[in-house]
Amino acid sequence: MSRAALLLTGLLAVALVFPWLAGGYALSVGTLILYFAYTSQSWNVMMGFAGQLSLGHALYVGIGAYAAGALFYHFGIGPWAGLPLAVALAALAGVVIACLAFRFGVSGVYFALLTIAFAEFTRIGFDHVSWTGGPGGMFLKVEQRDSIDLVHLRGPPALYYYVMLALTAGALALCSRLLGSRAGYYWRAIRENEEAAQALGINVFRWKVLAMAISAGMTAISGVFFAFYNNSLFPEQVFNTGRSIEIVLGSVIGGVGTLFGPIFGAAVFTLLSEGATEALRAVGWEIPGSKGVVYGVVLLLVIVFLPQGIWPPLARRLGIR
Repeated sequence: MSRAALLLTGLLAVALVFPWLAGGYALSVGTLILYFAYTSQSWNVMMGFAGQLSLGHALYVGIGAYAAGALFYHFGIGPWAGLPLAVALAALAGVVIACLAFRFGVSGVYFALLTIAFAEFTRIGFDHVSWTGGPGGMFLKVEQRDSIDLVHLRGPPALYYYVMLALTAGALALCSRLLGSRAGYYWRAIRENEEAAQALGINVFRWKVLAMAISAGMTAISGVFFAFYNNSLFPEQVFNTGRSIEIVLGSVIGGVGTLFGPIFGAAVFTLLSEGATEALRAVGWEIPGSKGVVYGVVLLLVIVFLPQGIWPPLARRLGIR
C-alpha cells in the first residue's frame, strides 16, 4: 500500500470514529471542516485543475440551497429528490457564465470580477423574490427528532457529520479520477499555457466550460446540505462574497491543484478561526469580524512562507507524490 493510501486510510479511520469521541461543539466544528473541505475541493476543479479563478462560487451554493430548499418548503419534496435539480441549475448557470466569459476572451482578474458580479446580481434578485422569502428569509419546516431520517436529512448532529464526510470522500475520489483522466491532462495543459494547449489541438473553450460545469454542480450539492443543516436561508447570508472567500481559502492555504490540500487547508483555517473566537469569548471579548482577521493573518503567513500551500512541502517530507 502506498503512503498516500495509508494516509487516506488513517484520515478516514479518525474521521469515522470522531463523533463517538467528540462533544457537541467539537462535532459541529468537524462538520464545518468537512463542509469547507468539500466546497474547496469543488472550487479546486475550476482553479486548481483548469487555472480559471472564480471568486463568486457562493452563487452555486445559493442556487443549490434555494432549489432544494424551495422544493421542500412549498411541495414537501425531500433533499435527495431536489438534488438533481439543484445540480442541473447550478451547472447551467456555470455554463452560461463560462460561455459568456470565454467566448469573448474574458480571463484572469476580469473573469474573477465577472463571477463576483453574477453572485451579487443573484443576491439582489433573490432579495426581491417573495416565493423564496425575499430578504426576510426562507425557513424550512423542522421536526425535532432523535432518530435518523436520512430521506429528509433530519436527525442528530452526527447524521450531518457523516453525510458531509461521505460527500467529502466522494469529492476526493472524483477529483482523483478526473486528474488521471484525459480531462485532467487537458485542464493542466490549459492551466500552464493556454496558447500552447490550443496550438496542440485542445479545444480550450470546451474544456474550460466543462470544468466550470463540474465545479458548479459539485458546489451546488454543498448548498443542498447547507439548506437542511441550517434550516434557514437568507440571500445576504448565502450569496455573500465572504462565503465565496471561505470556499477559496481551503485550497489556497492547503495547496491549489492538489488533492489533499483543500482538506488540510480547511482544517487549519477553521480550527484557527474557531479557536480564536472561543479564546476571545473566554476573556469576555466579542469582536465583530474576528474570524475575518484570522483568515487574513493565516492567508498572509501562507503566502509569505508557504506560497504553494501547506500540503506540498508536507507531502515532500512524508514522501508522498
